Amino acid sequence: MKETKSVKLNAQQHENGHFSPFKFAKLLDPEASWDKDQLGDVLHWIRQAIALFCGLLCGVIPVVGGIWIFIFLAISTGIVYGYYAMILKIDEEEFGGHGAFLQEGLFASITLFLLAWILVYSLAHF
Repeated sequence: MKETKSVKLNAQQHENGHFSPFKFAKLLDPEASWDKDQLGDVLHWIRQAIALFCGLLCGVIPVVGGIWIFIFLAISTGIVYGYYAMILKIDEEEFGGHGAFLQEGLFASITLFLLAWILVYSLAHF
């Protein structure tokens, strides 16, 4: 009984236009259709999650030096490339080439990485 109520509630909310549910199964489905904005948003938030994780990790483990910024960039770019090229099997030429995908959220992720790294390092080791 509860299941039918929640299904009806979700259908009513979707019909009213209050929200559009995003299916997480689409994130791993190579057959799913993507528009440029949706895929850009997904790549942006994947990169932000990687930046936060790497920044926290670098802050907890007391690492110093600029080389870690380049290591983060390599890790982040590799994961984003692997996601859209190998998991989703997207033809990047339809969306503007590799450059459009690889720079999606790049500068914001560098900022978040540095912010998390400096903040955690300063709080934990000083």
